Amino acid sequence: MAIVLVTGATSGFGEACAKKFAANGYDVIITGRRQERLTALQQQLQEEHKVAVLPLCFDVREQQAVSDILGNIPEQWKAIDILINNAGLALGFSSIEDGDLSDWDTMIDTNVKGLLYVSRVVMPWMKQRRTGHIINLGSTAAKQVYAKGHVYCATKAAVDSISQGMRIDLLPYRVKVTAVHPGAAETEFSEVRFKGDKDKADNVYKGFQPLTGQDVADTIYYCATLPPHVCINDLVITCLQQANAYYFDKE
Repeated sequence: MAIVLVTGATSGFGEACAKKFAANGYDVIITGRRQERLTALQQQLQEEHKVAVLPLCFDVREQQAVSDILGNIPEQWKAIDILINNAGLALGFSSIEDGDLSDWDTMIDTNVKGLLYVSRVVMPWMKQRRTGHIINLGSTAAKQVYAKGHVYCATKAAVDSISQGMRIDLLPYRVKVTAVHPGAAETEFSEVRFKGDKDKADNVYKGFQPLTGQDVADTIYYCATLPPHVCINDLVITCLQQANAYYFDKE
């Protein structure tokens, strides 16, 4: 049976991806920082879809934890067919000269270094098997910087560049690499960015119909299930009322 590994699977795109792939018969490795959510998702996927689920509780920012926990999973789970590097976040929304240094560190450590730590464990397994697909979650912010987005936009631009580098280096081993760049999507993203201020978070999506986690999961699943000789390298997805990272048509 095919195996998919989803980081940041306890909410948003990650949770939607875990459910989408499990519903289509994939065994699933789910990772996240919140043990209770991982356990609940594991039970749901197993009961509803009768697939095997391996929950791994760690923070992708902690290289040693990634190496110790993910690097030492049972041998049968190492035959990962698809890695979805989803774990990521935005924190804060202020002009750069007023930026919070802790927020900067968290975004860089999660969005860039965390992706690299997880990939560094999994890529040799794919290389050895000469097969696999790595899907990295970027953002429209990778393509266009917007006011008060500075470091978040930089981290997603890094994901874009890393994806291009992975694609080149893994080419001889027939490992696919896809960067998926969603626009505005109504998940926990804005609530996390505004540190729990639900009114501010809700206001982000007023006047237009944003993407959902399910929309992005469906797109990722499509990319992952194309014929072996076909690879979508780079994909930007927005709702109808969004043109790019900056321009919206709000009612």
